[in-house]
Amino acid sequence: MASQPQVTVPFVSLFLVYLVGWAYAAGECGRTPINAAATSLSPCLGAATNVRVKVPPPCCAKVNALIKSSPKCLCAVLLSPLAKKAGIKPGIAITIPKRCNIRNRPVGKKCGGYTVP
Repeated sequence: MASQPQVTVPFVSLFLVYLVGWAYAAGECGRTPINAAATSLSPCLGAATNVRVKVPPPCCAKVNALIKSSPKCLCAVLLSPLAKKAGIKPGIAITIPKRCNIRNRPVGKKCGGYTVP
């Protein structure tokens, strides 16, 4: 009986690591942690808090790349606790793809209570 817990504990530990790894890989941003995706959009901070701020080209490039690779990730970032903590206003941030004149933006798609213009 004493050997059973020794076998079970490592098995359960491996299983949990597998599940956590699978869940991590299955997120809206793929294998990229959402906080890392949010941080990569730091050039957009001013434009995501004030609609009158001109969107800088590095922001447009990052947003365009994210739309091409994982549009759901962009939405997840906009609605993330980190974005809220940074003062991002989702209703303004959702307008960045249009303000960047990104042609392949997902017009009409919902992101929480917001719609991509």
